[in-house]
Amino acid sequence: MHQTDPAKIELFERTPIGRALFTMALPTVMSQLITLIYNMADTWFIGRVNNPYMVAASSLVLTVFLLTVTISNLFGVGGGTLTVHLMGAGDETEARRVAPLTLLLASGAALLFSLLVGVFMDPLLRLLGASDLTIGYARQYISAVVVVGALPTVLSAVMSAELRNVGYSKEAGFGLAMGGLLNIALDPLFMFVILPDGFQVLGAGIATMLSNLAATLYFIVVIKRVSRESALSIPCGIPRVRPDSLKKIFSVGIPASMSVLFFDVANMFANRLASGYGDIPVAALGIVFKVERLPLNTGIGICLGMAPLVAYNYAAKNHDRMLAFFRTARAAAVGIALVSAVLYSLFAPQFIQLFINDAETIRYGTMILKARCLATPVMVLSFHMVHFAQATGQARLSFWLPIIRQFVFNIPIMLLLNHFFGLDGLIWTQLTADALNVIATYIVASNMRFDGERLRLI
Repeated sequence: MHQTDPAKIELFERTPIGRALFTMALPTVMSQLITLIYNMADTWFIGRVNNPYMVAASSLVLTVFLLTVTISNLFGVGGGTLTVHLMGAGDETEARRVAPLTLLLASGAALLFSLLVGVFMDPLLRLLGASDLTIGYARQYISAVVVVGALPTVLSAVMSAELRNVGYSKEAGFGLAMGGLLNIALDPLFMFVILPDGFQVLGAGIATMLSNLAATLYFIVVIKRVSRESALSIPCGIPRVRPDSLKKIFSVGIPASMSVLFFDVANMFANRLASGYGDIPVAALGIVFKVERLPLNTGIGICLGMAPLVAYNYAAKNHDRMLAFFRTARAAAVGIALVSAVLYSLFAPQFIQLFINDAETIRYGTMILKARCLATPVMVLSFHMVHFAQATGQARLSFWLPIIRQFVFNIPIMLLLNHFFGLDGLIWTQLTADALNVIATYIVASNMRFDGERLRLI
């Protein structure tokens, strides 16, 4: 049996906290930002047509596209976390079975999702708030990025997570970055050169699908290359894992996927409520969703870099080192979020104008961004605690925290404020809900115990 690379063990067990976190987090932050940039690129290039109905259509489909992230988290976080736990516990044989099985399960789930979206496309788009002016463009985009593109999207994300969790953070980040840069290059080619006028949204969707396919092929090559010195491999059959391993994939993966799913459901509610004020607010909200992801994706990237380090040291019962990674990552993520909130407050119109020159869309977008950017630091704190719970195998806590956030605070407050204050209430929901959620999150998490000892998380 091949042994795990000793340099990876050194990183997890002995490298100084700041350097180890930087080594793991820098590639994940860069890959998160590149992924964001290529997602923003679709909106930016569609905005060059200066048609807010196209922008609104792509915004509506984004909520469906993000469901592929739900599938990716189910198997990428579930299988990836279990793999690194098994490595930390010294059970490399079972880790080598779990990793390829994760890829098979993710592929099956992605294909089923594609089929369901293809069959129920129009009712789904109408449910999300598509109007007669936007549904044609929405059909173009969803056909490319979900019906055809779900499988490569899910596989590229899961394989990236697997590589990151066993210490190959640079390779994971490079693959996502490569896909993102390719998407940026393909967008104008398909939108303005290959396809005729009126099919720009379809062109953006095809570019996204092809870039994810390219990333998937890259990750297949990398996993084959590192298979001799890691737990990863491309499945040639159906690996037989222990029943408790299969249970653990889902016990951690389901809460991780639910976290993204609930976030997506909240965005669906926001889009649906915004559509009651017309297509222009939907377009503006879609742009803001993309812009606000800059500090959020940076924070998520830091959390993703933190998670394998926390998971390994949790399994190895090195709780002091585990908590040091937790606190260092939190300080870095919140600091970046605070700086971003200040910049968005000062330059909101300029950020919106980067995507579209329609005056009404810019007006709505500025108003929305100035309100939502204030929620960024508390949103990052919420995400950070969920990632910590996932990394330490606290399945019940990582399941309930997103439920509390979305269904106790966010969605009820959204409906309440929208009812009494209209669009203004909808705009200020995020700050109100997440401020209350962070207080509740730390109260709940303060009861976390390891080996009978309560952890000091603040």
